[in-house]
Amino acid sequence: MDIEFGTDGWRTTVEEFTTPRVRAVGQAAADYVRAEADPGDRPTVAVGYDPREGSRAAAEELARVLCVNGVDALVPDRDTPTPVVAWTVTNRGLSGALQVTASHNPPTYNGIKFVPADGAPAMPAVTDRLAESLREPDPRPEAEWGAVTETDLVEPYLEHALAFVDADLSGLTVAHDAMHGSGRGVTDELLSRAGADVVRLRAERDPEFGGTPPEPAGERLEELIERVRNGATELGVANDGDADRLGVVTPDRGAVDPNWVFAALYDYLLEDGTVGAATGGDAVRTVSTTFLIDRIGEAHGHAVHETPVGFKWVAAAMADHDALVGGEESGGFGVAGHLRNKDGVLVALLVAAAHAAEPLDDRLDRLRETHGDIVQDRISVDCPDDRKAAVVDALGDEIPDSVAGTAVDDVGTADGFKLLLADGSWLLVRPSGTEPKLRVYAEAGDRDRVEELLAAGRGIVEPLV
Repeated sequence: MDIEFGTDGWRTTVEEFTTPRVRAVGQAAADYVRAEADPGDRPTVAVGYDPREGSRAAAEELARVLCVNGVDALVPDRDTPTPVVAWTVTNRGLSGALQVTASHNPPTYNGIKFVPADGAPAMPAVTDRLAESLREPDPRPEAEWGAVTETDLVEPYLEHALAFVDADLSGLTVAHDAMHGSGRGVTDELLSRAGADVVRLRAERDPEFGGTPPEPAGERLEELIERVRNGATELGVANDGDADRLGVVTPDRGAVDPNWVFAALYDYLLEDGTVGAATGGDAVRTVSTTFLIDRIGEAHGHAVHETPVGFKWVAAAMADHDALVGGEESGGFGVAGHLRNKDGVLVALLVAAAHAAEPLDDRLDRLRETHGDIVQDRISVDCPDDRKAAVVDALGDEIPDSVAGTAVDDVGTADGFKLLLADGSWLLVRPSGTEPKLRVYAEAGDRDRVEELLAAGRGIVEPLV
């Protein structure tokens, strides 16, 4: 069956997101949770969904397939953020969850994420088993069927989040841009209950997301940026379609680079000392995320651990190293003691709490003065999927001694090739996991140097394609 599980589940166009394929995923999930359950136990799986057209219907189809396989299903009474569904798995001790969503992709896409019992993203060993089990539903005798229950997943999550962070946002005005996604009525409600005066933008359900992909990048947050910059609100936060990612807007910076959001979050968590206090102070970041995190960790006596791109690797490393926080340069962050998964809802509350303790622009200025400036960007080089492996292998034999006039001190191979340069800058080349492209990333102390490194990276890669 033509279904591929990628970095974060199965994602495809709505034309390919057919009922038979949805049912096959449901059957594979039922087979998996039944095989993992203790003998005699009936597994229970949460089945969530985002606000896209057809997502609720697909969730109901998944629930029916689980039911006829002897698995109980919990279906939320509204479209629900992925992190809320994932947290419900750990909070209620469920066997896992299925979430119907295409996250930040346009409304012409949909998909299904599978969340195992630990609430973290599914690792390849799990998704490989699912892929091998794809088949038409195979109902058990009716006497063995499970039950489908509709329930509220949001309220227990909100109560937990308020207790976990314990922030007082009284007097703070925050604008929340839901981008018509499932964070509406959740992230804004959490901020409001913590005491903030919340201005709500794009807070109505719209399966088309207003005609734009629900991705909280600066070019899609014009109204939020304007409201913060003109003084109407002190801080802006935005969620993607399933609210597992976060965008942040400040008066001085407008849309804040997610690398700097991660830096501010890590700095605040180390400073506050109450959130995730049962863990150490280490952090985990992907290979494409800023070295600024390392500088902050080192200044506090903590290690920072690097992983390949993909939050599943971040989540695994958070467990391995008992880390306080994990993050990636695309705006996904997870916090120990809460959930080893991306959560744009709880982290919005943490960012607001950090701003209440010290204005976010002031915090970022302080971090820049203490640890130095960083600028990061990336470009893409077209490369057919069937050429990616060969190009990356060839690159291993073509690593230069210097890039843009600076010596290569070391080469990292966690994901592609990361060239660490003598001036503290770096250049990364890795294959895209979702498109027929190679990604070229660069980080340095100023924009001109980043542009120089990206041009050099393109010059290294393109002849090999």
